[in-house]
Amino acid sequence: MKKKQKEIGLAVVGCGTIGRIRAEFARDYPGIGWLGLCDVNEELGKKLAEDTSADFFTTDYNELLQRPEVTATIIATDENAHVDPTLLATAQGHDLFIEKPLATDIKDSLRILNAIKESGVDAVIGYTQRFRRRFLAIKEKLRTGQIGEVNAVVTRAFMNRMVPLATLRRTNQKANLTPMVVSGTHSLDMSLWLMEGKEPVSVYANSTDKSLGMIGTKDATFGIFTMDDGTIWSMNISWSLPIVWPGSVYGLEIGIVGTEGAIDVEDTHRDLILASENPQGAGYNPEGYDLEIQRHVDFLTSYPPGDIYKGQLWGPMREETNSWFSRLYMGLDTPHATAADGHRNLLYTMAMDLSTARGELVKFPLELDEFY
Repeated sequence: MKKKQKEIGLAVVGCGTIGRIRAEFARDYPGIGWLGLCDVNEELGKKLAEDTSADFFTTDYNELLQRPEVTATIIATDENAHVDPTLLATAQGHDLFIEKPLATDIKDSLRILNAIKESGVDAVIGYTQRFRRRFLAIKEKLRTGQIGEVNAVVTRAFMNRMVPLATLRRTNQKANLTPMVVSGTHSLDMSLWLMEGKEPVSVYANSTDKSLGMIGTKDATFGIFTMDDGTIWSMNISWSLPIVWPGSVYGLEIGIVGTEGAIDVEDTHRDLILASENPQGAGYNPEGYDLEIQRHVDFLTSYPPGDIYKGQLWGPMREETNSWFSRLYMGLDTPHATAADGHRNLLYTMAMDLSTARGELVKFPLELDEFY
């Protein structure tokens, strides 16, 4: 990428947990020349505007995104509200950082992807785990052929139920807010990134909903993908573990077997455990979410964005956000997921849900109408 060094005029649409984190990073980045914020919750947004010394705040994203100062936009709204602000920012020619997923409807996702392609804007998707040192190290070993040709992969993600409880309470549009679409997408993206160059040709999946069915989602989805070169890949997630489960959010294991070696990743955070008589709160704690049960044991470092030290967040989300700023400001080549990656990830997570609903193998490519 070419060196740019042009000050960024940044709009952040959505001032909740993740929008706040990224806006605070923007406040401290020297290449940000102007910062504007938007949230439908005026009190929440104004508080962030005050904390970040933002130049502008509004409750109307149309007003923000049409400001002449804006050159780049972060979309950090709830999952079901990405489409309209993303399309408007694209039409305005802004470079984009879009929290996953592109959309929760597959046709809307394709519409966004096509708009991004036609406009020529640079758009990336928020897959924070790509910026963790261990996964970058693994990616390099695979890229340089250290274990030969990969032929089998196992991915397992365990989460307590704080994320589905907090996510689904905010909306009545729950049909596609499944463990794979909302959270399994992170481990799916990581696995496909590590297997770069391999494409799925089929998937068979199954789900259960004995714990979370009453709130409108599934407990777990397990699936088997077959890739175009014959590689087999087991992709499994459960986000229904008890609230008291010590992992703040994500516990991930990936096993990768090649013709000349293997890589085994235990990213469960069980190597750093805190037990205390003092309540530990929730790792995932969006505005207005009250933890119903006290947690006294925590797997430290299991909160995906990173960890707090003296009021500042340190970890992969800082790396991811500042790398994006440097991508725009300096033309840095970065490992961000692209908009095409984001659409692909949504398609495969929804295909697992489709296989579950049909009770049969799903083959690719799929006509999008099959998801309806």
